[in-house]
Amino acid sequence: MPSPNSAPHEPPRPPSPSPTPTPTAGRGASADGRAPRGYLAVFAVKEFRAVFAAHLLSLLGVVVTEISLTVLVYDLTGSPLLSALTFALGLLPYLFGGTLLAGVADRYPARRVLVVCDVVCAGCVAVMVLPGTPVAGLLALRCAVAAVSPVFTGTRMAALTDILGEGDLYVLGRSLLRIVSQSALLAGFAVGGVLLAVLSPRGAISLTVLTFLCSAALLRFGTKDRPARLRKKDGGANLLRDSLDGARLVFADRRIRALMLLNWVPAMFIVAPEALMAPYADQIGIGPAALGLLMCAMPVGHIASELLAGSALGPRARSRIVLPTAAVGLLPLAVYAVTPGMGLALVALALSGVGSVYVLGLDQWFVDAVPEELRGRAMTLMSAGLMTIQGLGMALAGLAAEFLPVHQVVAGAGVIGTLCSLLLVYEVRRTDPVHPGNSGVGADRQMTTG
Repeated sequence: MPSPNSAPHEPPRPPSPSPTPTPTAGRGASADGRAPRGYLAVFAVKEFRAVFAAHLLSLLGVVVTEISLTVLVYDLTGSPLLSALTFALGLLPYLFGGTLLAGVADRYPARRVLVVCDVVCAGCVAVMVLPGTPVAGLLALRCAVAAVSPVFTGTRMAALTDILGEGDLYVLGRSLLRIVSQSALLAGFAVGGVLLAVLSPRGAISLTVLTFLCSAALLRFGTKDRPARLRKKDGGANLLRDSLDGARLVFADRRIRALMLLNWVPAMFIVAPEALMAPYADQIGIGPAALGLLMCAMPVGHIASELLAGSALGPRARSRIVLPTAAVGLLPLAVYAVTPGMGLALVALALSGVGSVYVLGLDQWFVDAVPEELRGRAMTLMSAGLMTIQGLGMALAGLAAEFLPVHQVVAGAGVIGTLCSLLLVYEVRRTDPVHPGNSGVGADRQMTTG
């Protein structure tokens, strides 16, 4: 089995002494002198607070830009197709950026990459605001922002292992950032709507220049400057080669590949009810307010389950629930086979959201499996693939609904997704280094990553 260390780079470095895996009483201790636990322990790390605030600001910038740009393009062209294309262009460049630019995450210091990404986004948005920017230019700038996003996300994910360590604090930190992203689905569009009620689309977009710049400032002055993971460039390696080598090494390792697919594949099927929510609401005869509740059910289930698991369960318990919840998380969607009404659909969607809690333990497994010098590229590829496959899932669900009733498409997504998840669960278990039936894989990893 090819090992991630087969690339012509230096072997993995030992963990840097700079991470703070366990906050001490001197940093955020409680009144009785005991160190905080759970999510409070994550917020006790000063650098993470800066990353969290920057994530909130940049996410707000992305959401408001998407809404405002869609309205602006429609105002300029009167074309529903071009307006919808503005949203689609937010997903398509992820594959390009995550594959061809992934090497940036390991070749350069993380803080520099994150700050530059925010500044690039601010620059692109600033040009969007200019009155003379044509529609084609607006769409091109939208693509540029989307291409930068997976590099930013992957670099930040890898940087969290430096800030929080590679253990439980990293898992909880990732969980908090994911919860904020899910919450943005609930609140972001409302914020954008309020801004567009008092400002022009260009006025609303101009505010996001400040959010990106504030995010850059927080990352620049609130996090430490750490060296790049790839400290040596062998054989005249360039960015494209490093990026493609990273993708090759990720997929050549059976364990990493299985974990990556377990993150991606359920996500491709779980978007089916979201993509078809409006036609399903029309099919069962509910109004816009009820449709809004259906749209909220899955994110609410995900947020609630992740908060509960992160707060109430320890690392071992979260690890034990990964495979069972991944196996059955999509099964509630099968209830759509009976064309459920409002109440039953809400329950099914919320339970599907709860099933996504398996990613908490999966995050830890992924960090354990990926060598440090490959981590930035692996996580950039993870982020890019996730967004791309969700877009593909939405497109396939829409295509299937052209030929089949909406409720059957959603039910089919639940059943087929469950079968695919079961196969991936089996593969992940087979590649577990401590599994009795897989001693060869574990031994190979010990030799090649030691």
